[in-house]
Amino acid sequence: IKSTEQLSAAGRERLEKVGIELSGEGRSASFIQVDNNPIQVSVEKETPLELMNTAEAARKHPELVEKYWWKAVAPDTDKYTAKTALEREQGYFIRVRAGHKISSPLQACVYIGHEDQLQRVHNIVIVEEGAELNIISGCASDPGVDSGIHIGISEFYVEKGGRLSFTMIHSWSENIAVRPRTVTIIGEDAQFTSNYICLEKVKDVQMCPTTRLVGKGAVARLNSILVAPEGAHMDIGGKSILEVPGTKAEVITRAISTGGTIINRGLLAGMSEGVRAHLECNGLMLGEKGRIYAIPELDAHTGNAELSHEAAVGRIAP
Repeated sequence: IKSTEQLSAAGRERLEKVGIELSGEGRSASFIQVDNNPIQVSVEKETPLELMNTAEAARKHPELVEKYWWKAVAPDTDKYTAKTALEREQGYFIRVRAGHKISSPLQACVYIGHEDQLQRVHNIVIVEEGAELNIISGCASDPGVDSGIHIGISEFYVEKGGRLSFTMIHSWSENIAVRPRTVTIIGEDAQFTSNYICLEKVKDVQMCPTTRLVGKGAVARLNSILVAPEGAHMDIGGKSILEVPGTKAEVITRAISTGGTIINRGLLAGMSEGVRAHLECNGLMLGEKGRIYAIPELDAHTGNAELSHEAAVGRIAP
C-alpha cells in the first residue's frame, strides 16, 4: 500500500473512526504509516513544524539523535523495546520550534493493513520552549486483518513553558496484541495532557505510559476511557514521577467491563518536597463475566508530598 486511496472502503472508514481526516481538512499536518511504511507525510504551507519519518530525521539531524533518541525510553526496558531498537527506524518525528503555537491539530496514524504483521514503531516528539501542539493519534488495523502485533515506542519531550496535548484512539481487530511503551519528559512550567480511548474488543493491550516531571511547575494529566467487551484483555495504567518541587500530576481512569478484563494500574512517585498528585479509577460492571482490577500505588519519598488515590468498582444500583 502506497497511498490512502489504496485502502479499502472499510479501512478508510476505520481511520475516520479513530479521528483521522483523510482529506487533511482542519489539520496542520498528517502522518500515516501502514505496516512499517509511511504512505503520507504532509504539512500545511507555512506551518512552523517539522514532520517526517524517524529514519529520515535521524539522517537529517544527527545532533538530535544523540540528545533525544532512546533517552526517555531505555532500549533494554523489555523485549519489545530491545526488538525495536535493533531494527531500522520507523514511526514519526515531530518538532515544533521554540515559541510557535500550532492552532490546528496534527494527526498521526499507525495502521496494520496486512495479516500477521509485526509492526515496529519508534516515535519522537519535541515541543521546544514556549511552543504548543495538539496531536490526534489514531491507531487501528484493517477490518480484514485478524491477527498481528503492534509495538509502539514513543519518546515525548516538552521543554520549558511548552504545551503538548496527545489524544490516542485505538481500534484494533480482535486478535491484535498491542504493546505501546511511552515516556514523556516535562520541563519547567510545561504541561502535558494525555487522553487514551479504547472502546472496542482487542485481544491484549499492555501499556503504562510514564511521565517524568523534571522542571519546577511542570504539570501532567493522564486520562483514560476504556470499554472491555467479552474476550478483551486490557492491562493499562499510568505512572507519574514528580522529581522536583512544585510539580503536579493526576491520573484519571473511567472503565467499563461488558464481559472483558481490565487491569488498571496507577503509580504516583513523589521524589521531592512540595509535590501534589492524585490518582483515580472508577470502574462500572455491566456483564456477569467481566473483571476490573484497580491497582493504585503511592510512593512518597519526602515528608510533605501530597499524594492521594480514589478507586471504586461496582454496578449501578437498581
